[in-house]
Amino acid sequence: MSNLSHEEQLKLIQDLEIEMMADMYNRMSAVCQKKCVPPRYKEADLSKGEAVCLDRCVAKYLEIHDRIGKKLTDVSMQDKETVQKIQAQMQQSPK
Repeated sequence: MSNLSHEEQLKLIQDLEIEMMADMYNRMSAVCQKKCVPPRYKEADLSKGEAVCLDRCVAKYLEIHDRIGKKLTDVSMQDKETVQKIQAQMQQSPK
């Protein structure tokens, strides 16, 4: 990534975020539809039970996605701090 300009790096990060969000949306849609909407249905509109099920499924999916994102950020920050401590120790130790 170091050969890319700052603008190119930002564009790449934005594209990856969009791709990840689209993937999450597609997975969430498939999982919640499979869980809440029967494969054979008689009406074009969702029933109240199906709508409630979908609302809850989406809310849970988004909550878990948020929790995992926060946990990964915490782990990443801890890893970064550990690497910095090790580098500082290596620089201080006699060669």
